[in-house]
Amino acid sequence: MSYSTADSFRPVTLDDVRGAQKMLSGVARVTAMEGSRHLSQMVGAPVHLKCENLQRTGSFKLRGAYVRIAGLLPEERAAGVVAASAGNHAQGVALASSLLGVRSTVFMPKGAPLPKVSATRDYGAEVRLHGQVVDETLAAAQEYAAETGAVFIHPFDHPDIIAGQGTVGLEILEQCPEVRTVLVGIGGGGLAAGIAVAVKALRPEVRVVGVQAAGAAAYPPSLAAGRPVAVENPATMADGIKVGRPGDVPFRIIDELVDEVRTVSEDELSAALLLCLERAKLVVEPAGASPVAALLSDAGAFEGPVVAVLSGGNVDPVLMERVLRHGMAAQGRYLAVRLRLTDRPGALATLLGVLSVVDANVLDVSHVRTDPRLGLTEAEVELHLETKGPAHCAEVGQALREAGYTVIG
Repeated sequence: MSYSTADSFRPVTLDDVRGAQKMLSGVARVTAMEGSRHLSQMVGAPVHLKCENLQRTGSFKLRGAYVRIAGLLPEERAAGVVAASAGNHAQGVALASSLLGVRSTVFMPKGAPLPKVSATRDYGAEVRLHGQVVDETLAAAQEYAAETGAVFIHPFDHPDIIAGQGTVGLEILEQCPEVRTVLVGIGGGGLAAGIAVAVKALRPEVRVVGVQAAGAAAYPPSLAAGRPVAVENPATMADGIKVGRPGDVPFRIIDELVDEVRTVSEDELSAALLLCLERAKLVVEPAGASPVAALLSDAGAFEGPVVAVLSGGNVDPVLMERVLRHGMAAQGRYLAVRLRLTDRPGALATLLGVLSVVDANVLDVSHVRTDPRLGLTEAEVELHLETKGPAHCAEVGQALREAGYTVIG
């Protein structure tokens, strides 16, 4: 299964996806399908999680990368491959290349998380750090391809890539034949397009719903315009779906086969990641949690059984800490307050006593006594508290005000 640049717009068929599935046998894992009682209760129908976060390299990207590279002609393999990515595609290309004995060079942004850079090197790629954003990195990789003859492996805009990702759809139908709705995150569109090809060919009545981060949602305006439209300055914590323009090849498939594309907020992404960790005991990156975020935002909108595709689990620990805290705050389980009090012995202990009475767990205290903004007898305290929900947050605020404290943030 190999496509030249000239025929890269060839339609992707069920036979292509089945061929990719045979090619990936023994290479990519058939990832687990886990039921979620908590989400099932919310939706009122069975909800299953397709755990591509447990795939080799931590995401579905290995599937498409392997099929694409395996389909290269011998002279193309000899020239090596090059890719640009901030994480998941980089690791997929690196491992696929190593398994196939092909030399790989991967360009990554200078600010890429160190664990992802290290993992890409460990999978066998030569990593070159270039640019501050992925667009600059992509340009450098394409320039390298033009100069060296290496084959550029696009993360989503190629039929082989889409066919490989479509094997997730075949597994969904095999593992949950009664499925009625499939939820899948969308960045450039390779995974959603591949799943739609497989699912709609075999079960056309199944709804396929794409999910984008609201701050990087290029598909809604593109679908409205009937062509790929770029969005300016996409911004989201979900870097796996932070793509400014849909791919030409997946766009045509999604336009034809995907039933709906929804958007989710950053708060909903944070809450979904937290839910996956606490309730399903699964480490999922924000992009991978986007289908769960869609369930949280509108649980009654989807006919069950529902399969939510957890597309990846490669999350930087520093980002994980921030996202979890954001998710707790969104659920009213984390509260940061800043207030002023009289700077006298025992004042801080008195404040902590008030919080103890309302059962707020103090996670961190910052006590500032010298600052030009403060009066001679004033001190400022910033408190990070673990709380039990919105009602408890309101109770904490009321207790502080009744005790005479002025909350300033």
